[in-house]
Amino acid sequence: MRYPPATWRLLLEPHPRPGALNMAIDEAVLRAVAAGNAPPTLRLYGWLPPALTLGRGQPYVDADVVALQRDGIDLVRRMTGGTAVLNRDELTYAAVVSDDEPRFSGIIAESYQGMSAVLLCALAHLGLTSAEAKGRDRSVKQRVSRPRTPVCFEIPSDYEITVGGRKLVGSSQMRVRGAILQHGSLPLVGDVGDISAYLSERPDPARTRSLAMTLRDALGLAVSWKEAAAAVIEAVSEVLDLTLVESPLTSDERRHMEALLVEKYGNPAWTTRL
Repeated sequence: MRYPPATWRLLLEPHPRPGALNMAIDEAVLRAVAAGNAPPTLRLYGWLPPALTLGRGQPYVDADVVALQRDGIDLVRRMTGGTAVLNRDELTYAAVVSDDEPRFSGIIAESYQGMSAVLLCALAHLGLTSAEAKGRDRSVKQRVSRPRTPVCFEIPSDYEITVGGRKLVGSSQMRVRGAILQHGSLPLVGDVGDISAYLSERPDPARTRSLAMTLRDALGLAVSWKEAAAAVIEAVSEVLDLTLVESPLTSDERRHMEALLVEKYGNPAWTTRL
């Protein structure tokens, strides 16, 4: 699909940040775009220290807090839904746009297609041409209900990226009046089964490995954060007809970020609320 040319802001962050700060920035940008005080934005970032992020509605007891503290891994609750992700050694993206942006039009499931097309193009630039993104066939009744799993990467949603049936990119959305945020993670290296050690249910790591993968698993070689980010930036221009202009957070976004960090994402009351 061809779109009218447009310009978005690029927040390119090659130096990884703590999880609570990452989530505070994402929400501060969302609120600013919704208020008309910031342009549509693509943010690319990483995590240090690693973090286990729980979905907005996921029970806190899913996390093994003792194991996380032992290994120096943060515990954060996202603003978006879904289940747990172990955020480390990955490229994370956040696309924040006004709710009338044609590249994110339609119902939630359909609105994933724009970024999925970008990610498929970026992966092709990196040498991975076997990835795909499919929507579910809603004309067929789902006769077998999926068992609950605390691991996000075990179940692909509509238009999420898979390779050979195994999930490679996990994404989720949040909508507020006036704006949409979609963020997601592309694991670059590591063992996707490691998440089991930090969940109280101890899901079978072999099962997770059979259902999910890293980019190195898919390609057979390691891709750096900078290489992956450059591929995404190139793909955004090609697929969405966008010009990206790198510029920082506004002073209002920074103030809102600092407040969210103290009052929400860095506050145990938010993390443990369910």
